[in-house]
Amino acid sequence: MTALPQTALPDTMTAIEITAPGGPEVLKPCTRPVPQPGHGEVLIRVAAAGVNKPDSLQRQGNYPPPPGASDIPGLEVAGVVVAAGDGVTRVKPGDRVCALVTGGGYAEYVAAPQEQCLPVPAGLDLVKAAALPETYFTVWTNVFERGALKAGERLLVHGGSSGIGTTAIQLAAALGAEVYATAGSDDKCRACEELGATLAINYRTADFKEAVEAATVGDPGVDVVLDMVGGPYLGRNLQLLRRDGRLVYIAFLQGPKTEVDLRPIMMKRLTVTGSTLRARPVAEKAAIADALAEKVWPLIEAGRVGPVIDSVMPFDRAADAHARLDGSTHVGKIVLKVADL
Repeated sequence: MTALPQTALPDTMTAIEITAPGGPEVLKPCTRPVPQPGHGEVLIRVAAAGVNKPDSLQRQGNYPPPPGASDIPGLEVAGVVVAAGDGVTRVKPGDRVCALVTGGGYAEYVAAPQEQCLPVPAGLDLVKAAALPETYFTVWTNVFERGALKAGERLLVHGGSSGIGTTAIQLAAALGAEVYATAGSDDKCRACEELGATLAINYRTADFKEAVEAATVGDPGVDVVLDMVGGPYLGRNLQLLRRDGRLVYIAFLQGPKTEVDLRPIMMKRLTVTGSTLRARPVAEKAAIADALAEKVWPLIEAGRVGPVIDSVMPFDRAADAHARLDGSTHVGKIVLKVADL
């Protein structure tokens, strides 16, 4: 293992653990051993960690970490590489990186495969960079790979004010798509439109299917739907998709089951797909990282897209961060600040 010159790594670190399945209050500081980077891995001194819905689901006992992953929550970090295991060639100690991890992000140190590390984009600090990996990996693979969204097509994003939603709106608009979104308040809808959505619909006061059809009259519907709501939206999603449309699922926040008329799938040659990210092999995540570096990082550095930060909270207020996440009042990402680096 190689490390920064004259850097004495501690044996232990502070982390935030889930003491029992439950509400935000079960998140408590603890002392854990500092991870040791394995072959092809680097050790990152964490400056900030993004807070995401999968962290909340894990805290509630509904999303266990995959085999071999840390039980500490946190799927994305930014910081400084302080040590590298054998076989590391893509990054080196001293590099400022943001990284996708399978767990362990709510900690002072975390180990990550080198392939899942990306350089901090020029112009971004480490707090903003910590809000990138989970959402950008997720949006790229689901909207642009599985959903095959192309310039000139229409995208409907459910949950448009979430971290995923704000990222999908910006990226799709920057790459030439026409974007529609749903959100739970008029203020959130305005935020979506300011980010590039042609129209955002308050799902509490309007039917999104009717609103999108009215906005696209003459050539109604959309080509791709990114859905994290689940069962209650399936029928309307299928009806709203145009011929050869694609429906992509990334979550089922209102349940995975429903009854639906399947005829639109056949009549319009629709594709219904979806994916999870956390348990995918490193090689697959590496391919996503390479695509982001080539096609998206230049957009971030040019200021055309970027993380939308709702709030930044101290590391020891992880419970407050989860309470805000669970309350769904946020717009964009919530970030935990771990250290000044």
